[in-house]
Amino acid sequence: MTKLTHDEIRQNVRQRYRQVAVQQVSEPSTTESSCCSPNTAGCCSTPTDFKDISASLGYSGEELNAVPDGANLGLGCGNPQAIAQLTPGEVVLDLGSGGGFDCFLASRQVGESGKVIGVDMTPEMVSRARQNALKGGFANVDFRLGEIENLPVADQTVNVIISNCVINLSPDKEQVFREAYRVLLPGGRLAISDVVTTAELPPEIKNDLEDLYAGCISGASSIPELEKMLVQCGFTNISIQPKDDSKTFIKKWVPGVKLEDYLISAVIQAVKA
Repeated sequence: MTKLTHDEIRQNVRQRYRQVAVQQVSEPSTTESSCCSPNTAGCCSTPTDFKDISASLGYSGEELNAVPDGANLGLGCGNPQAIAQLTPGEVVLDLGSGGGFDCFLASRQVGESGKVIGVDMTPEMVSRARQNALKGGFANVDFRLGEIENLPVADQTVNVIISNCVINLSPDKEQVFREAYRVLLPGGRLAISDVVTTAELPPEIKNDLEDLYAGCISGASSIPELEKMLVQCGFTNISIQPKDDSKTFIKKWVPGVKLEDYLISAVIQAVKA
């Protein structure tokens, strides 16, 4: 198998999420089964109720009903803004903001005096999120096109960084954390939901960089690997807590391979000194 370059991996991921964004325009009440959701191997193939998916990830009914139609695409592996302890006036950055779901929930917490920035590398996702912001009247949310390895955000301007099952998609995760450290203010913090490996992935999964990488599977790192990256980038108070209940939905991502024996969702937190 020919090893894909970092750019080829990004292009493949971008194409997958472009399909998700485009398909949602015509069917706003349901989502196609997509990356980081059931039946990942058949990405964008089986219609699924995205509210049910998001409820299984830890979102409340009130949260699911508080965002514009079309913002929730049923993606992710947790609820990062629920663990971010956001307060009014804070500036929040969402890495891989998609249709804007977590941004809109964060917007409600930081209020008019705060600001939320969503960054996504897929033009169709950014357009969709901007339309959702207009539809919902979210004036304190700004969506920007860019890669999370090269954030279109100024130095030391952000209080909190959230992300929902996106950093695992990056072929250069340490660069993502370096960029996160750069844009955070001193004392700023990470509040991330992502998948981590608990055992060595089987070769057929680990080497599938076209289908399963974009499906939040083969690109996942172990907890020690992530801890090492965060330390090298200067973060302190590092905490990576696996969520055992995530095995319930992870086992549905690729039926028949017992994926839950190798992968688990985790809450990743750290502070910029």
